[in-house]
Amino acid sequence: MTTESQEIKRLVSERYANDARVVIGLTAVEATSAEADACCAPSGQERAMTLYEEAQLSGLPAESIAISLGCGNPTALAGLKQGERVLDLGSGGGIDCFLAAQQVGESGHVIGLDMTPVMLDLARSNQAKLGLTNVEFVKGEIENIPLPDASVDVVISNCVVCLSPDKDAVFREAFRVLSPGGRLHISDMMALNADGPARKDTEAWVSCSAGAEPRETYLGRLRNAGFEDVVIEEETACVENDAPADVSSVKVVARKPGQA
Repeated sequence: MTTESQEIKRLVSERYANDARVVIGLTAVEATSAEADACCAPSGQERAMTLYEEAQLSGLPAESIAISLGCGNPTALAGLKQGERVLDLGSGGGIDCFLAAQQVGESGHVIGLDMTPVMLDLARSNQAKLGLTNVEFVKGEIENIPLPDASVDVVISNCVVCLSPDKDAVFREAFRVLSPGGRLHISDMMALNADGPARKDTEAWVSCSAGAEPRETYLGRLRNAGFEDVVIEEETACVENDAPADVSSVKVVARKPGQA
């Protein structure tokens, strides 16, 4: 990994660690109104209400909603089934893991992968409040997933791949850990311009914008990793400071060849 890539990962981890520390230090009432900086603002409670149905959020810890920093709802269209094994890349405070756990049931299993220790602490605290036994949170990087080959049925991710300086490695690893016929459901950011976003400095990666890629580049990486049936199912233009941004929020689906 290059020095620049290492610096990007350090900045990303530091930013999300700070967000987690803020939420950990709040009371449940304060967490309900807390906001952090999401890729496609707003964030926290307000953002969660635009991405998830009220029934999905009901009963979740306020802290898991306050740290909602995604740009979509990857479980909404994933068609998760009882007994399936799910991996969430960059699981943050655990909101998508908890929703997936409800769908796969006690016979299923959900793994949340995150590289930031304090975020893992927050996710595990939220898990304990829910009493979920079919979820676990694992420390690791999405470019080097610490799981065996063909060990999960579905990979989800929410506004995280755009933060990686090595997306090819992310998609290769996701392909590796998926079982034949396994599914990929990602909510992420894409650049609207063929040349990518205007800001490409290292610190802009923390806001997801610099790491957003044009659709053909992004989808091409998925196909090169071996995925088929690669499709954008949803796309929403983002707004920054009340003006159209040069990125959009997308829902990407793909499949690993073979029989499930």
